[in-house]
Amino acid sequence: MAIKKGLFITIEGPDGSGKSTQIERLKTYFKEKTYPVIFTREPGGTKISEKIRTLILDKENREMADLTEAFLYAASRAQLVAEVIGPAIDRGEIVICDRFLDSGIAYQGYGRELGDCVRAINEYAVQGYMPDLTLLMHIDPQTGRARMKERSLDRIEDEQQAFHQRVYEGYLQLEREYDRFVGVNADDSVEAISKALIGHIEALMRERGFL
Repeated sequence: MAIKKGLFITIEGPDGSGKSTQIERLKTYFKEKTYPVIFTREPGGTKISEKIRTLILDKENREMADLTEAFLYAASRAQLVAEVIGPAIDRGEIVICDRFLDSGIAYQGYGRELGDCVRAINEYAVQGYMPDLTLLMHIDPQTGRARMKERSLDRIEDEQQAFHQRVYEGYLQLEREYDRFVGVNADDSVEAISKALIGHIEALMRERGFL
């Protein structure tokens, strides 16, 4: 059966959930398997989006209004969709993105308590390109923050515990709403988490004729 379009997979989770470590392992795994997978991230992934990322995460910008933050994330997302994600999916390729629309809803909709306006803003930003699979790293926000105590925190990571708790609750609500979500225990060993992520991704690839 001919592949009509690509696969779009996102990895989500609260700060300190180990996403970055797992994405590096996924890159190595798929490179060794010679699967043509495109990896990208949010905010960022393009020249323009990376500049927006720097603006958002800079701790010197603490006076940034919550709605300004939401629009900046959406702007970064729109550029990434236009320049990377959309064209790759249309070519029938596989895209794995570190964060996407659900981060906006969790962090700005729930964390900043902006509500449904974040969904509305991002409907325009994503242009209909929605994930086929979203892997959600499950970890208690306090545990996640404890993991980051030895590193320099950006403006979002450095928010109060109550903010991060609302973000996580937002993620759990999204998981209840959408069948594309699959939860992964991010408090497990690095190897076990990696095996779970690969298993879910390859199951979707087989289902859609990529394997």
